Amino acid sequence: MNASALILMISVQVTVTALTAWFFYRVLVSKPRPEPDSYTDNDGETEER
Repeated sequence: MNASALILMISVQVTVTALTAWFFYRVLVSKPRPEPDSYTDNDGETEER
């Protein structure tokens, strides 16, 4: 393998690993969004069959 191919391979691997780590960090650090409570949201409704 020549030097340019090795440099390209290592740079692509480093870039993909850095992006993966960045997105994992963003997911793990982000605050959870409030989930809607389906029972509270449907309290006033009656189901007709």
